[in-house]
Amino acid sequence: MARPRPTEPFQRVYSAPEPPARARRPRVAALVTALVSFAVAAAVVFLVLPGGDEREGAGRAPSSAPTGGGGTESAEPTAAPSASKGPASPSSGPTAAGAPPITALPDSCGTVGQNTVRRIIPGARRQEQSRNSTLTTCTYASTGADSRWLRVEAHLYPPGRSTSPVDDAKGYYSAQWTQARKPTIERTVSLGRQSGLGDEAFRWFKVDKGQPTVVGQVTVRLRNAVIAVSYSEYAESKNEADSREQTCLAKATDVAREVLAGIS
Repeated sequence: MARPRPTEPFQRVYSAPEPPARARRPRVAALVTALVSFAVAAAVVFLVLPGGDEREGAGRAPSSAPTGGGGTESAEPTAAPSASKGPASPSSGPTAAGAPPITALPDSCGTVGQNTVRRIIPGARRQEQSRNSTLTTCTYASTGADSRWLRVEAHLYPPGRSTSPVDDAKGYYSAQWTQARKPTIERTVSLGRQSGLGDEAFRWFKVDKGQPTVVGQVTVRLRNAVIAVSYSEYAESKNEADSREQTCLAKATDVAREVLAGIS
């Protein structure tokens, strides 16, 4: 006999299904995964940033600082300006490295043209000349009352008599420079290095303390030879003597260039 049905139906409350339980990874697997991730990150850092032990300035080439014009600042120092006066002469400039030493001196009077002598000293007369293997001199003097004279003197240090003739010439040139800086019977008006003549040169303008004369002197070293050219004029007063500086030095420099061209 069937069981009687209830008069009121049973009301069931609906509830959503629960999600399945999340599986827990083993502790060892998690530790291995962390170590692998750390190793990969360290390798990336090492490749991107080389030199793990780089210190400030160690093994690093200096960078060029930008200038105001957008370029780079050169590390090469700029050349210092010459302390000498007068223009440089390209034809009688410093000799090339490795040039052979001078073996003999020409006739000192023959290295200066007669037109140059007559232009500097009108009515000039050759007063003195001497020559040997290491020293030549030539002196011209005027026949008028202005008492002008020109002297060319050349010293040679032959390569056969010394193992370092160029150094010997440098020593003699240095001694002449020292003597000019400590004059005894002259009053120095100007003294300075001169570029563009031989390997090294200086110009000296002085006044003779014992006589009313002024002298412009140019001393030049060309490899193993030292040449000195002196030009003198008469000057009655100090003001007149000082005003002759440019004229006397210009004439002595012209003769020195001509002598160098005859030697080299």
